[in-house]
Amino acid sequence: MTRRLPYPQVKSFADPSALRARLAELGADLPVDESVDPTGVLATGFTVDDPARTLPVPNRFCVLPMEGWDGTEDGRPTDLVRRRWERFGASGAGLVWGGEAVAVRHDGRANPHQLTIGEHAVEDLAELLGILRAGADRAGVAPVVGLQLTHSGRWSRPDGPPAPRTARLDPVLDPRVGAGPDSLLSDDELDELVGCFVDAAVVAAEAGFDFVDLKACHGYLGHELLSAHDRTGRYGGDLAGRTRFLRSCVEGVRERAPGLAVGVRLSVMDPGPYRADAGSGVGAPDPAAAPTFGPVGPAGADLSEPAEVLRMLSDLGVRMVCTTVGSPYWSPHAQRPAWFPPSDGYTPPRDPLVDAVAMLATARDLRAAAPEGTVVVGSGFTYLQQFLAHVGQATVTEGWFDSVGLGRMVLSYPDMPADVLAGRPLRTRSLCRTFSDCTTAPRHGLVSGCYPLDPFYKDRPERVELARIKRTLD
Repeated sequence: MTRRLPYPQVKSFADPSALRARLAELGADLPVDESVDPTGVLATGFTVDDPARTLPVPNRFCVLPMEGWDGTEDGRPTDLVRRRWERFGASGAGLVWGGEAVAVRHDGRANPHQLTIGEHAVEDLAELLGILRAGADRAGVAPVVGLQLTHSGRWSRPDGPPAPRTARLDPVLDPRVGAGPDSLLSDDELDELVGCFVDAAVVAAEAGFDFVDLKACHGYLGHELLSAHDRTGRYGGDLAGRTRFLRSCVEGVRERAPGLAVGVRLSVMDPGPYRADAGSGVGAPDPAAAPTFGPVGPAGADLSEPAEVLRMLSDLGVRMVCTTVGSPYWSPHAQRPAWFPPSDGYTPPRDPLVDAVAMLATARDLRAAAPEGTVVVGSGFTYLQQFLAHVGQATVTEGWFDSVGLGRMVLSYPDMPADVLAGRPLRTRSLCRTFSDCTTAPRHGLVSGCYPLDPFYKDRPERVELARIKRTLD
């Protein structure tokens, strides 16, 4: 894997004009404000008018959900999880989208230490929510907080080794995890899983969350079903069949947890699986890839089906959509643009800045096509680093989306929103520089965290092991 890319790093740009100049060189359309007004649009609130409840979001920053690798073997929180949730609250963000991915049952865990809905879930999740809200109180904000519910589908590893449960046969992805016809979930099993998602939503409501996110992104089960073109039966084929699982989950939550709002994190475009060129290590589309949901062609992403899904969700009262793209398992350059690729990735095929812009522009285009009243959260901001707020302010002002979603940045610099909104200078040494250690570490069984920049993780023994692993990969 090539470590040094032939592109300028964002940290090398001295000011917004330098970033704008690079964007112009790339032919990338992205507004960048010259300065950030701490009392401006990023400090303004907005409202989510879900039929279950009205949610007042106090500012335009959102903490995006991330998969944790540091729970107990039976899916309960540890002190590492509690620390992360406290930092989410103390971030100053007005919206916390999902906290982190929580498996609705054991066989859907993406790793053996993922949080899972189990016997003690109500009290465990209520404790985490209380810790988050205590942190938010100290930051002087009252965020809207959701819980992301997931089943990892073909990427399930509940006990360590791959244990895929798939929605369709895939000539490229099946060999990666040892999947085959025996891994396919039947329609009856999917009916049962709908019930698991609804039961988990009831738990979230009892624990005090404002909403649940029914995860439909990143190649996990809810997303894969949207691409199940060749699947027969109730859950495949045309768009009505491919969305049946998601729609059934929404309908079940409405019935069983009537006071709980519903959001969906959706991979709205998907370039399909990439693979590293044997000679150069540069990523390129796999020609054997199956059709995707929101396919990307020479003219860009085809958003016709994602826009129709937003209309279907709106008919069910879903007013919150958080956009993302592709999957970290097969298109990390598009889903998580990084100057330093993850250990199991490849050299990006183009300047990662182009992919960051593509993520934001896709959210803009989808918001323009969304039914009135749909709130859209954009993602892809972390790669913009010291100019994150300059672009966030400009894009929200121009109506690209309603909220600025922060993922990896919250691991290294959780209180960046609080600093921006208070008008304080950025702590540049805390800015995520997309080292990808937060991906490489868990890929090799280590706990999740920012090892390069968070002093807490710098001092952990896993950092030594991570350094050893990276040496063996170079």
